[in-house]
Amino acid sequence: MNRIIECVPNYSEGRDRKVIDAIVEAVALTEGVKVLNVDPGEATNRTVVTFVGEPEAVCEAAFRGTAKAQELIDMRKHHGAHPRSGATDVLPLIPISGVTLEECAEMARKLAERMFKELGIPCYCYEAAAFKPERKNLAVCRAGEYEALPDKIKDPERRPDFCGEWDETAAKSGASNVGARNFLVAVNFNLNTTSTRRAMAVAFDVREKGRKAREGGSLTGKLLKDADGEQIWIPGTLKGCKAIGWYIDEYGIAQVSMNITDIDATPLHVAYEEVTRAAAARGLRVTGAEIVGLVPKRVLIDAGRFYLERQQRSLGIDESEILKIAVKSMSLDDLRPFDPREKVIEYLMLDEDAEAVKHRLVRLSAEGLARETASESPAPGGGSISAYMGSLAAALATMVANLSAHKRGWDDRWKEFSDVAEQGQALMHELLDLVDEDTAAFNRVMDVFGMPKGTPEEKAAREAAMHEATLYAASVPLRTMEASLKALPLALDMAQKGNPASASDAGVAALAALAAVRGAHLNVRINLSGFADQAAAAPLLERAAAIEKEAADLESQVLAAVNGHIE
Repeated sequence: MNRIIECVPNYSEGRDRKVIDAIVEAVALTEGVKVLNVDPGEATNRTVVTFVGEPEAVCEAAFRGTAKAQELIDMRKHHGAHPRSGATDVLPLIPISGVTLEECAEMARKLAERMFKELGIPCYCYEAAAFKPERKNLAVCRAGEYEALPDKIKDPERRPDFCGEWDETAAKSGASNVGARNFLVAVNFNLNTTSTRRAMAVAFDVREKGRKAREGGSLTGKLLKDADGEQIWIPGTLKGCKAIGWYIDEYGIAQVSMNITDIDATPLHVAYEEVTRAAAARGLRVTGAEIVGLVPKRVLIDAGRFYLERQQRSLGIDESEILKIAVKSMSLDDLRPFDPREKVIEYLMLDEDAEAVKHRLVRLSAEGLARETASESPAPGGGSISAYMGSLAAALATMVANLSAHKRGWDDRWKEFSDVAEQGQALMHELLDLVDEDTAAFNRVMDVFGMPKGTPEEKAAREAAMHEATLYAASVPLRTMEASLKALPLALDMAQKGNPASASDAGVAALAALAAVRGAHLNVRINLSGFADQAAAAPLLERAAAIEKEAADLESQVLAAVNGHIE
């Protein structure tokens, strides 16, 4: 899984386009990050920038953006409608995939420390990165805004987590608030009403804060207070959710507008179901939902899986189909077409060079791959085709599992087959990746032949590179063997327990898997033939031989089961 985080810094400049562009350029020119959105606000005199990438790259980009903002923004001259304490006012790191919130919190603390040590910027750490419990709340860190900083820095209880004295640097840059938080999903639930009051009532029912308690539980009764004179609140049903009701002229309907601030506590589909329930209790109907901004892929995948499970349908289907189920189940296309490629962060990050995409083998059609293989180029060769055969073996086993999960009269067994299908899907994608990786490994060996060898130093470097490239070239088909071997127990399971009408498909899966294993084994052996370091080669060759033996035995078992259905 790719490790991806998002960063959404707020810079205290929303009017001077040259300053904004310079800050964004400093971020965008950092290798490994992609800027997804730039949103300047004139009234707030503030710009929100959204960028994503691998953690190390994002942290570097955040530092560079901060340095440029410090250079170009003087907080002594800043005025705007939004609360602020620094040139880079807030700097949250947000986990998207393959990274935990705790990891983001640690990165945020290190980033804050670096900003102070290298740039002299005082920094508070907030939310998940907070050193003090009360500083989880951003408002506590930013209390008094920029103007209060000279006094706060002198106060041991209020001074930033990383800071020195109030000097010229601090006066110009102000204090930054660096933190880590979960992804915030902004979503509007469409109602079959034009009443803002009724939409607001549903919002109060579900939002975590809830509503003010009144006498008799009515909407107009006297407000209730506790013994200390504090207002009593009746909490709502959804944790980590803020919501209001409003009317949208453009659509001619009322909506419950919600921010889900903790998608682990309240996933999107849970919020949708609860708003639907609360609306129905008030005689209303949710006609659909509108996602505002971007979402991590897992938000929609989790929703699609939830609705598939509710239907007792297999989860081992293509990712695009799971997304389609999510979109249709929550009517995300109620108001306008919903395209995951424009709303899902991971898809927006795919910015491969057009020429590179064109030449990726798995992007070719079946005919295109056959023609490319038949060309005079030595790659793709047997290693890539072995991996492709393995992917087809996993795909066939998955197909039998999905057909079995949907077989009439087998409804109580859907989960059994769904589990097999999910394993098959994962194997298929692993082997598809190996199709291109095998060709890349071959090209890596070819590149070594082009290295200079005129001096003893160049010869030594060339020999070391060849040693490494050869071991890598042998390890890739060995991984193909490992993955293809895993497809055989799935084929056996489906041959023995799956839909008898698809037994032959399980048999072909086994034949393809064994062919993939044997083909990849040939590539392991030829890549290591003549390899000088036999101590390094021996374990690979031994493992490969053992895999082929095990695969042949499993294939025989599958064919025996298949023939039992056919004869």
